[in-house]
Amino acid sequence: MKKGKLIVFSAPSGSGKTTIVKHLLAQKELNLDFSISAASRDARGEEINGKDYYFISLEEFKQHIKAEDFLEWEEVYRDNFYGTLKSEIDRIWALGKNVIFDIDVAGGLRIKSKYPDETLAVFVKPPSIDELKIRLKKRSTESDDKINMRIAKASVELATAPQFDVVIKNYDLAVALEEATALVKNFVSQ
Repeated sequence: MKKGKLIVFSAPSGSGKTTIVKHLLAQKELNLDFSISAASRDARGEEINGKDYYFISLEEFKQHIKAEDFLEWEEVYRDNFYGTLKSEIDRIWALGKNVIFDIDVAGGLRIKSKYPDETLAVFVKPPSIDELKIRLKKRSTESDDKINMRIAKASVELATAPQFDVVIKNYDLAVALEEATALVKNFVSQ
């Protein structure tokens, strides 16, 4: 099987990485397919199993960890696991496509360390922590406690930005989308 490229987008929750990834997936010339992460949490809002995430039980997630089925995994919050199944990458490469990830910072850096030559790791930086809080509240999908947990984690995540290949500042979405498209187009054509 021919290996494609791996394009990782990581950022604190609310930075706009999902919006950027969805935009890139719509650019057919980039030949991208979305790596669907596994999650041990319930679906939020309009999320669909097998499209947004593979929603699996905590016990099933732990069984996959024991079996070493994950390329990377992380306990993002207590008993709240996310990970990338190795089978997901194989599935996309078998289609002859490049893999794009919308993934937490720790997971993104793990993928980069395992596939340094095939991976472009992009960090999406929000305008400020205050703006992140506003964006998360506008989602209306989580409690104030969860939002506060995400904000506390964001400070730590922002400190990892220099470890990524590129930092896109999402202060203006149109500019960020244009920058991301040019970056990925250049990387997949190499």
